[in-house]
Amino acid sequence: MGITVGFDLDMTLIDPRPGMVAAMDALAAETGFSLDGEHFAANLGPPLDHVFRDFGVPEDRIGGMVDRFRETYPRIVIPKTVALPGANEALAAVRSAGGRVVVVTGKYGPNAKLHLEALGMEADVVIGELWSAGKAQALVEHGARVYVGDHTGDVVGALAADAVPVGVVTGPCSRAVLEEAGARVVLDSLLEFPGWLAGFSPAAGAPEPAR
Repeated sequence: MGITVGFDLDMTLIDPRPGMVAAMDALAAETGFSLDGEHFAANLGPPLDHVFRDFGVPEDRIGGMVDRFRETYPRIVIPKTVALPGANEALAAVRSAGGRVVVVTGKYGPNAKLHLEALGMEADVVIGELWSAGKAQALVEHGARVYVGDHTGDVVGALAADAVPVGVVTGPCSRAVLEEAGARVVLDSLLEFPGWLAGFSPAAGAPEPAR
């Protein structure tokens, strides 16, 4: 039986940045708050409440802002989102090896599922609203031995779950930053993942990618 592999969503499997810019800028226009869509989209990872707090939104308004962003999300973001190179091949490689795919993301779960459905991606389990070390809860529960992500928070979650952290540099974090955070291996993109997985043995640890 194959292993269970966890994947982050934003900037690991999908690129939602154009829609994220549009959604955040629309919310700024609607509410009058100073929200920088470009900055938000360039630094995807942290949950929305963290994002709004960093933008200076008053604490008593954050819950409503999160709800409104999620409400407009399917209309604005889903149609503008594309799969990242190698994403479908990475998921197929796990399944070909007899494994299971678990998507663990900080994104609101129903919207995460809409993304996967829109792009024809299949996951055995999708868990949303978990960030950094909090992702370990789902990874442990579903027996993930590997977790793939683009952010240092993903590395932290993998390590907390005693899963092999695999980084990809398709998001805001560089190879050096991911390695410093503890990524066992860092890939240029998910196009490298099937080859890496083919050489992976849970007992032996994580091989380096072919260069």
